[in-house]
Amino acid sequence: MAVAIKHQDFSEQLARGVHNWGTHTYKVMLSNTAPLATNSVKADLTEIAAGNGYTAGGTETTITVSETGGTTTISGTEVVFTATGAVGPFRYATVYNDTAPSDNLVQSYDYGSAVTLAAGETFAVRFNDASPGTILTIA
Repeated sequence: MAVAIKHQDFSEQLARGVHNWGTHTYKVMLSNTAPLATNSVKADLTEIAAGNGYTAGGTETTITVSETGGTTTISGTEVVFTATGAVGPFRYATVYNDTAPSDNLVQSYDYGSAVTLAAGETFAVRFNDASPGTILTIA
């Protein structure tokens, strides 16, 4: 199970309207360098090399927003990376806003150890094992 890493600047980004969950494009990128809580934009991170089924900048996740009884849930579709050759190693997956001018970070996930995919293998980023798809809950 992945452990979520909160990026501290994200709460300010929400308050300043950086993220429009209904119209912006959100992507998941892979890294083997630990993201820090103080990181705020994609340029703060070191992405793995593109190739063999991994595209520079990562892969898009489709965002949905729902509200029930005053609690809002922001969810993303599972992102699956399929290797056509060796991909990695990587240990971290990060969701970021590809539409925001600075590619602002939303949240990162630590998978506990480095992963390298061989040709034909897949890796799925599910965001939250306890509540699949949930990236963020605001109550």
